[in-house]
Amino acid sequence: MSDKVAETSLFDRDTVYVSEATSRADVFKAVADDLYKKGHVTEDFLKNLNEREDKYPTGIDLSVVSPEYPNVAIPHTEAEFVKERKVVPIKLKNPISFNNMIDPSQKLEVSFLFMILNNDPEGQSNVLAQIMDFINKTPRNQLLTFFKSTSEDAIYSFLQSKF
Repeated sequence: MSDKVAETSLFDRDTVYVSEATSRADVFKAVADDLYKKGHVTEDFLKNLNEREDKYPTGIDLSVVSPEYPNVAIPHTEAEFVKERKVVPIKLKNPISFNNMIDPSQKLEVSFLFMILNNDPEGQSNVLAQIMDFINKTPRNQLLTFFKSTSEDAIYSFLQSKF
């Protein structure tokens, strides 16, 4: 495990969220406001996060991996609006509609977000690949339990040990 020390810094306990929001705008605003207050993103982060999601949707249909998995989204924006490199996990208590990354005309009900903060423009696809590896390599029963969790501590602990 010692070789994974650098990777675990992708998650911070104070940037794990469980959201009651019922719209993409509301969850993005709540999380972005908190991230800004904590100094992780710039003032323009929220505006650019919404614009990028409108142009380049990030919803991912996980039924192709397992029909039991909820859909996820991996929202992010350009490096200039972010002050560091991390993944912000957000459990949605109410599924929210996102457009599909592969087929933007298709809407997906999403229950979990892996928001990428990346101040390195070259590293975006690397973090995306790590998230997909995590989903593909984590044992199904463990991942199902993870996706159902509504405890920020449990989400953080699971990601620290499995990601």
